[in-house]
Amino acid sequence: MQVEKGQPRLPGFEEEEAQRPLPPEVLFESPVDLYRRVFREVRPRTPMPEINLEFCRFANANSFIRLHEGRLELRLSDIFDGAPAPILEALAQILICKLFRKPAPAMYRHRYRLYLNRQDMRRSLHLLRQARGRKHLSGPQGEIYELTAMFAEINAKYFNGLLAQPELGWSRNVSRTTLGHFDPAHNAIILSRLLDSEKAPRLAVEYVLYHEMLHLRYPVETAGAKRRVHTKEFKAAEKLFDGFKEAKAMIEKLCRA
Repeated sequence: MQVEKGQPRLPGFEEEEAQRPLPPEVLFESPVDLYRRVFREVRPRTPMPEINLEFCRFANANSFIRLHEGRLELRLSDIFDGAPAPILEALAQILICKLFRKPAPAMYRHRYRLYLNRQDMRRSLHLLRQARGRKHLSGPQGEIYELTAMFAEINAKYFNGLLAQPELGWSRNVSRTTLGHFDPAHNAIILSRLLDSEKAPRLAVEYVLYHEMLHLRYPVETAGAKRRVHTKEFKAAEKLFDGFKEAKAMIEKLCRA
């Protein structure tokens, strides 16, 4: 199918990709038939398993696949129910390649990311997380540190007091890999309980909180298939934190302990 100038393109396609003709079966297959075809492309000599496919009410775009007792079991987020056929094909390629520990072709990975980064899809995913996601919020008062006053101090010092305070809390578990995160769907900043300790210097806690507050000031940027969580402006602002290098060293020491 040639795409002429001014002709609407299928969602999730770059111009050069859209101009390549698509095999007709991509547009008219059922989801199960699509997975049969892609399975045969990825594993041409493996016996075709029975395919069980279900669209599930997940809170995100996650999808799951496993080969169990001769059955290929697929649980796809219902956000893909009714998605354009080329997007379902890209997801099938990614999942089946992942199942057999093969790299999915770059074309399909790019197509899939491009689709999820569309503004309407990001808005739909945001609403899904709000409506279906569960968020444990312990409250800002920890055993050692209280986050509300700390947020106010950092807000006044670095943001002229202009940031609206989100929900603040501590994680359920002690994590050494994720010291903090900002959840835009629930408008919440959560810090790891590793930081709510006498062993964690206050400067280190303030720095992690400051880092998460920067996500309020500099939201994620998308450009085509790319997502920039930490933009150049974000990284430059991060270095303005008083004691930046000292705080980073404290965190490294705390995580190694």
